[in-house]
Amino acid sequence: MSKHLFSDVSLSIKGAGCTVFTVRNSKDEVLFCRNYDFPYSPSLQLFTAPCAGHASVSTVNLMFMGYAEENLPFGLNINSFLTVLSPYLPMDGVNEKGLAIALLSVPIATPTFNDIILNTSTSIRLVLDKASTVEEAIELLEQYNIYFSQDIYVQFMIADASGKSAIVNYWDDNVKVTTVDSAYQIAANFIPYNGLNISEGDFAFERYDKVKAVSENNSGVLSEKQAADLLVEVGSGEGLQWSVVYNISTLEGNIFAGGC
Repeated sequence: MSKHLFSDVSLSIKGAGCTVFTVRNSKDEVLFCRNYDFPYSPSLQLFTAPCAGHASVSTVNLMFMGYAEENLPFGLNINSFLTVLSPYLPMDGVNEKGLAIALLSVPIATPTFNDIILNTSTSIRLVLDKASTVEEAIELLEQYNIYFSQDIYVQFMIADASGKSAIVNYWDDNVKVTTVDSAYQIAANFIPYNGLNISEGDFAFERYDKVKAVSENNSGVLSEKQAADLLVEVGSGEGLQWSVVYNISTLEGNIFAGGC
């Protein structure tokens, strides 16, 4: 069996302007909210139910499988390229245990040094299939080396139904975790670990500051509509490919193709 899993799948996400945040609604339920900002990206909502893992729904960027606006997939069958590969190309998702995860690009990262190597999207598949809590997700990620396809670096935002959340960075050849004591947590395209705040530009901080201001003004409590409206405010207009507002306490949610 190969120890180098799906490392040759290209994930060109440089320059993406993603934003992810967690808040609670008035019923004290946890909301996991995410913008995926990128050039035109045909998306697939994928439902999986592995025999030895958790059922989940995830969002796949079909651009990474060679599809485009003028070349969209048509039809599915059990042996199709789309059917076989798409489970290993999620950009975000939530599973039946209320564990949610999303990736965001960052300027730099250093992989760990374990024997088995997963690429970024396959790491998301591992977490969705096997983890029930933030702690379990981090433990899983710590067991594997990560391959950054085309040297495009990422971090992960993870949350669970208990309200715990964390941002996972790859720094100093280790998995580094950032948590907060507040009722909300925000991730944008900069490295928060240990106050590094490394970014490719100011736009990431502008988006972060906007979400922080709204969250603080509402004591970390937003309705699903308020969360969706906030995603619109910090989205990049035509570059906003999809948004999600998952209630990971009730396992309900809304997915907006092309933004909210």
